[in-house]
Amino acid sequence: MYRRVLLCYDGTREGRKALRQGADVVISMNAEAHLLAICANLVTSAIPEGVTPALVEHEDSRANGLLEEGVQWLRERGVRAQGSLEYGNAVDCITATAHRIGADLIVLGHKSRGRLARWWSDSDEQSLLERVSCSILVAEAPEE
Repeated sequence: MYRRVLLCYDGTREGRKALRQGADVVISMNAEAHLLAICANLVTSAIPEGVTPALVEHEDSRANGLLEEGVQWLRERGVRAQGSLEYGNAVDCITATAHRIGADLIVLGHKSRGRLARWWSDSDEQSLLERVSCSILVAEAPEE
């Protein structure tokens, strides 16, 4: 039985599917839900001259909108969820949040990549599976 479920949300189609499946688990298990919105930090990847107050404001607005979208969607379905917003590497953010809240289950979306995409983007970092000690539910959106 799951008591604390971490729902990872990034606004993508896969993220929306994970949110739906995670909400079903939370409702059926009468569990606590924590929504984690993860955004890439555009400011850290921009050249220093390109970082303007307008860029920072736009990024913050976009990120907060993403979090509010997910929390609102859950509330409309009767799921009361706490939410937090993190910037940066998804695996690092998910791992830290799962440990902090004592998650029993992590729900996240996944999009399959082809061989070439995996070759270009593989890293030496540990996978999420190696960094957490709870169950993980992976929701995949069908290919278009």
